[in-house]
Amino acid sequence: MDSTMLRSLDVSYNNLVGKLPKSLMNCQDLEFFNVRGNKIKDTFPFWLGSRESLMVLVLRSNAFYGPIYNSSAYLGFPRLSIIDISNNNFVGSLPQDYFVNWTEMSLVWDINRSNYPRNTSSRTIQYGGLQTIPRSNYVGVGDNFNMHADSIDLAYKGVDTDFDRIFRGFKAIDFSGNRISGHIPRSIGLLSELRLLNLSGNAFTGKIPSSLANITKLETLDLSRNNFSGEIPRSLGNLSFLSNINFSHNHLQGLVPRSTQFGSQNCYSFVGNPGLYGLEEICGEKHVPVPTPRQHDESTSEPEEPMLNWIAAAIAFGPGVFCGLVSGHIFTSYKHMWFMAG
Repeated sequence: MDSTMLRSLDVSYNNLVGKLPKSLMNCQDLEFFNVRGNKIKDTFPFWLGSRESLMVLVLRSNAFYGPIYNSSAYLGFPRLSIIDISNNNFVGSLPQDYFVNWTEMSLVWDINRSNYPRNTSSRTIQYGGLQTIPRSNYVGVGDNFNMHADSIDLAYKGVDTDFDRIFRGFKAIDFSGNRISGHIPRSIGLLSELRLLNLSGNAFTGKIPSSLANITKLETLDLSRNNFSGEIPRSLGNLSFLSNINFSHNHLQGLVPRSTQFGSQNCYSFVGNPGLYGLEEICGEKHVPVPTPRQHDESTSEPEEPMLNWIAAAIAFGPGVFCGLVSGHIFTSYKHMWFMAG
């Protein structure tokens, strides 16, 4: 079998050392790449950014190091839906337009049709007897009904969750546990279909960008253990799907947004920010941080930041038969299959 036709590579939890093999640069059809839980010591694989087929990239818990931005390297990731580079040694800052070319994370997924029309099977998967989902809507499910579906585990809503099957409409970014610094790029707001954003445990500074409010499908937002300052943008209170929030251990101040989403959080989500106030209902009177003398002024709130203009072309893509599959682990965490109702 031609290795250049490899579409899925999973070598997680194998105690692999050294660097990523350069021969992977020839795998133009690579869709799923998971090297989690090894001892790989290498720089960020910028060469993967131009792979128009790559949908899932997991480098979690290795010894990767250096910046994740290089001005001389194209970082497009046009079809990337899930990226997890957490718990490594990545450093450096990100430019404001960093996420501009990550176009797949802004496209609405149509559950009734596949974006991969390569003569794929019309067979479906029945979920709970309630909804029939085309098999081509899952990563790793092809024409062969018995073919293995790729699976990963992610820190989803604060819990390590094993995704038995990866629904192509699920979009997630996990950069946690590194040493990335500077401001969050405003272009993050372009990723309107993002469901999970975890930037915790880094060295981010500045204000939380109000452009995050444009990610209307966001369910999990973790910005804890950084050096953010200023107020929490009140517009984040309008994110109706947001169910898991963590702003703890920063330098935030001012009034916490008044909304059902914020009011339903645990007090721990805001600890370590003594300048925050308006937490009486969340933390109780005895545990509310002491507010700073500065009063909240409606007229001096941060203006909306301008969004970068761009046009995201809909990208057609279509699953076929795997040309290669390397499995390296058996997940033991809680089994969970994520899907969208429509």
